Amino acid sequence: MNADVKTASSYRQEQALQTRLRIASAAQTLFARDGYAVTSIEAIAREAGVGTRTVYAAYGAKREILNVICERWLERARARELAREILELPEPGERMAGAARWLTVLYSTDFDVVRILDSALDEDAETQALLRSKLRARNRVMDSLIASVEDALVVPLAEAQAVYRAFAASGVYLELVVNAGWTPEHFEQWLAATLEGQLLGMR
Repeated sequence: MNADVKTASSYRQEQALQTRLRIASAAQTLFARDGYAVTSIEAIAREAGVGTRTVYAAYGAKREILNVICERWLERARARELAREILELPEPGERMAGAARWLTVLYSTDFDVVRILDSALDEDAETQALLRSKLRARNRVMDSLIASVEDALVVPLAEAQAVYRAFAASGVYLELVVNAGWTPEHFEQWLAATLEGQLLGMR
């Protein structure tokens, strides 16, 4: 009896998780196509094939769906794991090239999410607070990558970190990869060479 109850409970939990993921996928499609601000919970429900009450029960607010979209993106990109791997590389030049790889992998995994996050920056205070938290977390990772080569820098650490964050502006990737047609590999090579030249004095 207990095994049957446990199995039924596990099945319901799995079904609930799948519903949450389906809602998040539907929301991402609409956010990318129509914009975050104009996409309603009702539209997300229709796209996901569920009732509006199901969306509210699963998430409560649209910004919580955005949070899950962001977390799933970071998981697919292995952003946290990749940063740890880069920090373990022995040479400063390798870690600087790794910083270029980290940003390229993050953006090339799903640049639509980057654009969605940018478009949501003008939303309500709670959404803004969520996005500022995500941005601070990203910047902490980026700053740690540059701090790991501090002894090899030819510019002050704070300046080097600011330069890296400037290249992380979504408009840079948008212009070079999306608009100009660069491959992510080309972008990564260019960024690595640029960072190595400007921050490590490598030619």
